[in-house]
Amino acid sequence: MIVTAFVACNEAKESGESTSKETMTENILLAEWDTQFGVPPFDKIKSEDYFPAIEIAIARHKEEIKAIIENPDEPTFANTIEALEFSGADLNKVSYVFYEVAGANTDSILQDAEEKLAPIMSSHGDDINLNPELFKRVKAVYDKRETLNLERVELRLLEETYKDFVRSGVNVEGEDKERLKAINTKLAELSQKFGANLLAETNNFEFHTTNKEDLGNLPASLVSLAEEEAITRKHEDGYSITLQRPSINPFLQSSPNRDARKVLFDGYAMRGNNGNENDNTKILSEMAALRAERAKLLGYETHAHYKLSNSMAQTPEAVFGFMDKLWPSALKMAKAEREALAVTMKKEGVEGEFTGSDWRHYVEKVRKERYAYDEEETRPYFEFNNVKAGVFQLATDLFGLTFKELKDIPRYHQDQQVFEVLDNDGSHLGILYMDFFARESKRGGAWMNELRGQSNVNGMIRPIVTNNFNYPAPSKGGPSLLSYSEAETLFHEFGHALHGLFSMTKYGSQAGTNVPRDFVEFPSQVMENWMSEPEVLKTFAKHYQTGEVIPDEIIAKMKAANSFNGGFGAVEYMAAAYLDMAWHTLKDSEHRDANSFEKEAMDKLGLIDEIIPRYRSPYFSHIFDGGYSSGYYSYLWSEVLDADAFQSFKDAGSIYDQETAKRFRNMLSQGGSKPGMDLYVEFRGQEPEIAPLLKKKGFE
Repeated sequence: MIVTAFVACNEAKESGESTSKETMTENILLAEWDTQFGVPPFDKIKSEDYFPAIEIAIARHKEEIKAIIENPDEPTFANTIEALEFSGADLNKVSYVFYEVAGANTDSILQDAEEKLAPIMSSHGDDINLNPELFKRVKAVYDKRETLNLERVELRLLEETYKDFVRSGVNVEGEDKERLKAINTKLAELSQKFGANLLAETNNFEFHTTNKEDLGNLPASLVSLAEEEAITRKHEDGYSITLQRPSINPFLQSSPNRDARKVLFDGYAMRGNNGNENDNTKILSEMAALRAERAKLLGYETHAHYKLSNSMAQTPEAVFGFMDKLWPSALKMAKAEREALAVTMKKEGVEGEFTGSDWRHYVEKVRKERYAYDEEETRPYFEFNNVKAGVFQLATDLFGLTFKELKDIPRYHQDQQVFEVLDNDGSHLGILYMDFFARESKRGGAWMNELRGQSNVNGMIRPIVTNNFNYPAPSKGGPSLLSYSEAETLFHEFGHALHGLFSMTKYGSQAGTNVPRDFVEFPSQVMENWMSEPEVLKTFAKHYQTGEVIPDEIIAKMKAANSFNGGFGAVEYMAAAYLDMAWHTLKDSEHRDANSFEKEAMDKLGLIDEIIPRYRSPYFSHIFDGGYSSGYYSYLWSEVLDADAFQSFKDAGSIYDQETAKRFRNMLSQGGSKPGMDLYVEFRGQEPEIAPLLKKKGFE
């Protein structure tokens, strides 16, 4: 619902109420979008349009909230709960688009708008969520809920609305309430600054070399990309490697230059931790302290207790208990991998200790030695358009969907591809934007967003969703060839897109991915299971030049080789999840030294020196510039669900079993209209078992 949306965005200050009516009508973002399928008119929107549009939308939202509070009629579900749900439509419309574009194609104007809007949106959310008169009306409806004869989704909306107000601190009074507002505003400002610093740190780094031998066996397409990057960075010749993952990871795997690998590895690992104007260590320490203080004001032991009270896991103890079952096996496997890698390095006559900057390089050597497998052998079979076609085909085989490319529809960047998604009966299901390539204007990683959410109150509104990636761009007319893990990411994010596209709820606040954090990754991760199946691989893994289907021999080698280094993958991820929990189970608001705190937390785990957390604190944007604080464990939690769910297809006799697919789709279609575990049990007939995950990870 709209109230909680502003808590997630981080809230705001008074402004915009004096804006003229003439200005309102002139802003394209607030006008009715006369475009195909009602998509944003990106061809007409300018960066300068966003900030004033959001100011106006906030002013309108304030008036809507005022009307609810001042309604002289007795509070009812319709005039209070539904009125709240429907309020802020203009603000949702504009902010959904703004935050997507600001994340994927930013510029100085958008960055300035983000900085200004952080406190504004925070204050606006507090004006709603901490308003005692508004809550009085909500509580009046909540107190008589058992007599209202509400439908199930209506009752859930009422219960979640009431709970959101309480969790936001509406019952906090006096000076504590003012302090709570101040904390929320400061956290919004710090979070925005954290993200801006990280983007700057990532973009500012460069390793330039004129020695082609430093590149090792880097694929030709990535060599061309490095040449183009050098030109972009004003070098007369040579090759530039950046901290974008499509650039750094292949270099770490390929380069024989150990010193160069260390420069790149350290550059990545020290982002936001260089004592310069983009340093994030003090920012994140202050954020952790403020979150701990806020949790106390809200009546919770720690920030983690506060966040997890609205999740499937419920408590920090449950999260630690879950991870502690898997950590020893993962660490044992990683140590065995380390020994194998160190032995290989010594065989080459390399002096010195094996280090983290050596890891990826020697993984590739061990895979070649043990399995006769070279990752570069598979890249030609994972041209990005072919992988996209593969995930579309899977959606067709499982759910009967088809995808119609829309060539002339507005988009915010020329690299985007846009598709109308048609249901199994040919009806319109939604619009999917796909943005594939890395660029300096895009934040790192991969993600799904909504430009418009689904709802069905006064007629069905179908969703517009986006998938964003950071793949290597085609270079000199050549292809964009992906690694196996990059291809897997496309399947993952497409799972999020399906979650949004399948939504069939009444209320927008319950639609699509509006589910607990430790459920939201389940629909995405389950898609990865299909990709690794040979019968699925053969539908799309075709050589980009010859059209040859990936041979069984390469599939067998790839599956065997991918089983090696599973310990590393599990350990670097879990180390980050533990680090998240360490920061957010603090019981006091003391400011910690970020590096000392992180080291102490990792030493307590027994993390080996050769592996660092997947995200070190100064660049852990999931938890300091995103919605995953106390929730990064959710990827692993969701793996239990996804392994068990995929097993249900196998138990039915086919990974394409139509009855199982119907039940799976029905589960996703309900969004957050029911608790996550209830939805899963309806689908599976029982709670998930951990055995399929242990088998999948080789931890048995």
